[in-house]
Amino acid sequence: MDLLSSLNMAWRSILVNKLRSALTMLGVIIGVAAVIIMVALSQGTATGITERISSMGANLLTISAGGGNGPIRGLSTAQLSTSDVEAIKNLPLVKRVAPEVSINGATVSAGSLTWTTTVNGTTPELQEIKNWPTVMGGFFTDDDCSRVSRAAVLGQTVASNLFPDTPLPLGRTLRINGLDFTVIGVLEQKGGGGSFMDQDNIIYIPITTAQQRILGSSGVRSINVQATSAEALPTLKNYITTLLRQRHRLADSADDDFRIQDMSEILATVEDTTKMLTFLLGGIAAVSLLVGGIGIMNIMLVSVTERTREIGLRQAVGATPADIEVQFLTEALMLSLFGGLIGVLMGVGGSELFGKLSGMRTVIVPYSIVLSFTSAALIGVFFGFIPARKAAQLDPIVALRHE
Repeated sequence: MDLLSSLNMAWRSILVNKLRSALTMLGVIIGVAAVIIMVALSQGTATGITERISSMGANLLTISAGGGNGPIRGLSTAQLSTSDVEAIKNLPLVKRVAPEVSINGATVSAGSLTWTTTVNGTTPELQEIKNWPTVMGGFFTDDDCSRVSRAAVLGQTVASNLFPDTPLPLGRTLRINGLDFTVIGVLEQKGGGGSFMDQDNIIYIPITTAQQRILGSSGVRSINVQATSAEALPTLKNYITTLLRQRHRLADSADDDFRIQDMSEILATVEDTTKMLTFLLGGIAAVSLLVGGIGIMNIMLVSVTERTREIGLRQAVGATPADIEVQFLTEALMLSLFGGLIGVLMGVGGSELFGKLSGMRTVIVPYSIVLSFTSAALIGVFFGFIPARKAAQLDPIVALRHE
């Protein structure tokens, strides 16, 4: 019997028992769809995290006060200073340097409206390091830092919540810790996940203003250092470590009193974690494919029992055991392929729908579609082999006498 005849007979057998065929495919459909949705969810999460880290700055090292495994120390015990900043600027491979001080959870107000945000004191170089343009107005200048100016540059979240009545808040006044500041610019939206990790929920002011008028300390919380290239990061990191240890007069046996974060290392860690998460979620979803394969095998075994007399008749008119085996294998394969195709459509559509309803980002990757569909086909062959083999080994005389 040729392949076309086997396909024709398998198709007719599936149509005769539509409901049973649909239920048989259900496990495969759910399995394939689950694999695609799970992988899309993990990839979307990873892409979002990677983009946020990348948006913090290219070729960036961030030096924070405090060392060892303990918490970062506050400004009262800061181990970084403006003289450290100036010394780092003179190192080779340094492109830009921007120190920062932070007032976390600051309550700011404009008129009768209040908002909780982070206020960062920094220098103009930070805008270039983070490649964060303004959509209106501009960033403060070195002259603003020298004059201890009360200039403020707002993130989009702060601007929309403090000045909802105008799309152009330039020149408007807001209060930070009882001090009036003038809005001179609004930054381009970067986006984030609600109030947590919202990069737009921030206000930048001159670092001298933050130190002298708000914090009352000349210490620096962190220093952003942009290298000339990504390849220069490891070498520059060593230069900075040596420099700061010398400046802070640390003994050879003493731990660093600062920490240096390499954004490229963080990205590599995120990528490794994403791979593990993808394999984990994909593996969990693949269990549904296994269950679907077992369902195909059980239904095909029932089908063999129900069609024993038919098998005997086919053998009586010349069908060989190989013909019988191919027929049932083809039927199992068609069930799994149809289930896989429907599962792919549901997986792609489900990923898009889940992303819109939940607000979470999903990224559909081609390999998850190919892998899940191929797995569905292999499951059909693997779990269809036992029923097909059983059908092929039936004795024609016994099969004909079966009721």
